[in-house]
Amino acid sequence: MARYEVIIIGGGPAGLTAGLYTSRAGLKSLLVERGIFGGQIVNATLVENYPGFPEGISGSELGSLMHQQATKYGLEVIIAEVTGLAPGQPYNVSTTEGSFEAAAMIIAAGSEYRKLGVAGEEKLSGRGVSYCATCDGFLFRDKEVAVIGGGDTAITDALELSRHAKKVYVIHRRDQLRAGQVLQERAFAHPKLEFIWNTVVEEVLGDRLLERLQLRNVKTGQLSNLKVDGLFVAVGLMPNSQQFFKILEIDDAGYIVTDEMMATSATGVFAAGDIRRNSARQIAAAVGDGATAAMSAFRYLQGMS
Repeated sequence: MARYEVIIIGGGPAGLTAGLYTSRAGLKSLLVERGIFGGQIVNATLVENYPGFPEGISGSELGSLMHQQATKYGLEVIIAEVTGLAPGQPYNVSTTEGSFEAAAMIIAAGSEYRKLGVAGEEKLSGRGVSYCATCDGFLFRDKEVAVIGGGDTAITDALELSRHAKKVYVIHRRDQLRAGQVLQERAFAHPKLEFIWNTVVEEVLGDRLLERLQLRNVKTGQLSNLKVDGLFVAVGLMPNSQQFFKILEIDDAGYIVTDEMMATSATGVFAAGDIRRNSARQIAAAVGDGATAAMSAFRYLQGMS
């Protein structure tokens, strides 16, 4: 069984930064990523709030650059799904590509899209229902689509979709947005965007493809139907922490509890990025978390020697 000083779970900004720092510090490090290096940022058409890129940069390019820099100093990476984490010293990490051991762990597994949980959503996923406007927006050129949510992601998605669709409905359960002021101003000024307030989706309807949404006004209870070709769900994220419930302290929302140095309740295990409680869920914050977790892991290993 291969043995490492540090194993990092997750290849988003937090994990890649942690890997950059641990490998530059001379620690034998392995990063395990189940999907695409860069994490959720690869879905962003343009990242405008990451320092160093005044004109912005595409999420896929930023993720690629982070991966390139992280592996420059000897970080090993594999594409695999983590299937188990056994406590002890060393920790044993089981994956779809085999098992590995490490004295220290950094968990940066991020989060995934939260679903609505309504009838028809699963059936029509990929058949009109999507969770990634950047990935699927081009499929709805000159069609009518709806975005569910009122935060930064939802409004960014709506603006992205306006480049392709002829009409974009923004459906929000409240009567005002939670998105940042700049995004709100852009959205309210856009002629293709129409807002449906105080409303939730009750059911997603269609035979082979999405045809319409059944909506409910949360104040009046009135039901209505909205004919759309696409539905983009942007109602938040769920932490990918299921594998760690038995060995780490997790809060009620499923996020890993850490201190200010990213240490978890288990000795030698650190967490960084969107998966930890009180994360700002921003790229810059995830990078800071990853650097802090890596330095904490380094100090922990020094104390063991």
